[in-house]
Amino acid sequence: MARYRVTTGATTWPDDTGCGLLHVDMDAFFVSCELCTRPELADKPVVVSGGGPRSVVAAASYAAREFGVRSAMPFSTAKRLCPQLICITPTPGLYGEVSKGVMAVFRELTPLVEPLSLDEAFLDVSGALKRLNSSPARLGAWIRERVATDFGISCSVGVAKVKFVAKLASGMAKPDGMVVVPAAETLAFLRPLPVSALWGVGKRTEEQLRQQGLDTIADVAAAPLPRLRRSLGRALGDHLYALANGHDDREVVPETPDKSIGAEVTFDVDLHDRSALGLELLRLSERVAATLRRRGLRGRTVSIKVRFADFKTITRARTTAVGVDVARDIHRTAVDLLTEHAPTGAVRLIGVRVEGLHTESDGEQLLFDAPEPRWRDAEVAADVARSKFGAAAVRPASLLTPRDQ
Repeated sequence: MARYRVTTGATTWPDDTGCGLLHVDMDAFFVSCELCTRPELADKPVVVSGGGPRSVVAAASYAAREFGVRSAMPFSTAKRLCPQLICITPTPGLYGEVSKGVMAVFRELTPLVEPLSLDEAFLDVSGALKRLNSSPARLGAWIRERVATDFGISCSVGVAKVKFVAKLASGMAKPDGMVVVPAAETLAFLRPLPVSALWGVGKRTEEQLRQQGLDTIADVAAAPLPRLRRSLGRALGDHLYALANGHDDREVVPETPDKSIGAEVTFDVDLHDRSALGLELLRLSERVAATLRRRGLRGRTVSIKVRFADFKTITRARTTAVGVDVARDIHRTAVDLLTEHAPTGAVRLIGVRVEGLHTESDGEQLLFDAPEPRWRDAEVAADVARSKFGAAAVRPASLLTPRDQ
């Protein structure tokens, strides 16, 4: 893989002709953002996490990863693996602010930027090469330098002809590197990789492939397509066969509408009390509704997610007569779903989500028997107050603690 890696300050470059797709991935993003103001921790094993007994690791520094610590791991497990682990609690708003700035840097090069999350995105720079008198690899190097200079964090870049290969390349460039896969060498790059590297191959599919003696991408590429279809189904068989042969027709999509908006909470201690769970659903409904209104969206379907103490997880949904963006309406439906589908049992996690989103301007049937008072007007007024005086300025009375009263 060394022949594809571009070192910092390189004077010679791989042939990147026709490689107009970049995948840029921030390195240990949440941790890197926090360490900008705590440089003394730069080489220490650090995680971003709530730090409570039920908290999970949101991000781990590379020093922490050497101990086996990974994101999404329970914090208690991470602490056992690395007793000297340093925990930083998340700074509200920081990651979104940095992400917004990084994406703006990308858009200086091309409008074809497809964010996948706060810390990674695809870029199609094909149309910008002539205008900028540059090449894809040089633009990747420029991005790495700008992100480091402007934000004090590092990123890894993959440069390739297709999205799938660009994403693989950025993963191999980590941390703080760049890998360029010449278009003519796409198959040579892919062949030795394990089947698990194929986009869409999880544990179960990997086991199925290996049981058939298909251990590498080269094996899948050489397998008869009818055989793959019989064992995996037509859709997945066709998909993996195409990727293994270097084909990926997906374009960079700069604007992907939100499909759903939700919020969830994991409790430090399992909750049995349905009244307490109802209050948590109200708190979550407030957050979801405020986000919907801020983005000018409404949704037709309200769903809840409940994870019990034994880790069994259920999701249940209900479609409403009209689109909702009011916490009172979301909460009422969520409580009904909880009462109907999870009336008893200790709950470890609970969440609320609104789906089937559309903009407020799309229009919809009005309910002429809508009850008074106008709860939406009240919540919009609360939005304004919170924007001026902070998130705790206005809350439902049922969510006030004795200290607030």
